[in-house]
Amino acid sequence: MTEALNKPGVRDAMPILVSNEGVWEGWYRYYDAATGKLIDEHRSRLICRLFHKDGVDHYHQTNHYFWDDGRVDVRDFPAWYENGRIWWDNDLIKGWAAQMQPDDFNRSTCLNWTRKDEPGIYLYEMIQNNDARTHRARTWQWFRDGLCYQRTLIDEKFVTKDWANFTDHSAPKI
Repeated sequence: MTEALNKPGVRDAMPILVSNEGVWEGWYRYYDAATGKLIDEHRSRLICRLFHKDGVDHYHQTNHYFWDDGRVDVRDFPAWYENGRIWWDNDLIKGWAAQMQPDDFNRSTCLNWTRKDEPGIYLYEMIQNNDARTHRARTWQWFRDGLCYQRTLIDEKFVTKDWANFTDHSAPKI
């Protein structure tokens, strides 16, 4: 048996991430770290997909952002699974996601990435799921040159596991 066959795949190694596969809708709210003031907010729809291709487990997340003034932004984050983590390396970010160890309740995932278009900026994200996997809360801590300058709070609800057949392209009604 080859070494690759003995290594667990993403579905074995990262069950929390696997439970997030599907469509999520919610709100992103950005706050200034110095003042605590809200500096931006928008609705979101995330489509989180897992698939196996060319002998590698892949994760692909597409984020749809909707502002009240009519602006819309769509961002794709293709990634792959390797050595217990999901890895991103695209035009916008470079980083990883890992299941928290230890997490006695299997609710938490940690991410770290750098922004390629903004030198000196990195962030850590914590994702906490409820036990039913119907709601999650995410917190981003943004650092510039070693100092926290911004925080993002994200509240989301699970819409459907069937991302392949999800066809609603309108802004979420939350």
